[in-house]
Amino acid sequence: MAPNPYAAALGDNDPATVLPTTPAKLKALVAGLSAEQLNSPPAPGKWSIREIFAHLADCEMAFGFRLRQTLAVDNPVLQPFDQDKWAEHYAAYDYATAVAFYEAFRDWNLKFLSTVTDEQKQRGASHPERGFTPFSVQLATIAGHDLHHVSHMEKLVASLKS
Repeated sequence: MAPNPYAAALGDNDPATVLPTTPAKLKALVAGLSAEQLNSPPAPGKWSIREIFAHLADCEMAFGFRLRQTLAVDNPVLQPFDQDKWAEHYAAYDYATAVAFYEAFRDWNLKFLSTVTDEQKQRGASHPERGFTPFSVQLATIAGHDLHHVSHMEKLVASLKS
């Protein structure tokens, strides 16, 4: 498996530009949708907009920990996770809470990133499924994951508005 499974979604975009803009971009996409639209999955087994925000909040927490672990531990091993197992609990999260947590944790991670030195950015970690993953690739993965979900959300919102 490639170190960044979202490289195609990221393309030539700079993670430093993507990361601070994604939460507002996603919120703007869904502005004006009803509670029913936010909570209705587009098809059986697919996530609703609320569930996508819960997923983004979970990932922001996990990705933030991975970045911190990379800087805090020599030769860390990044723990993979099963997003579908986490999604089994998404019924517990309302839309506003999911969005608020995602925004707050993204802001927290951006503040953390503003303190990371160039020397620290040279560190890396081992991912059991992806191999050695430099700090910069971890950032690119987060940004690519963002853009993957922006694209997904654009299609979902367009289908709801048609």
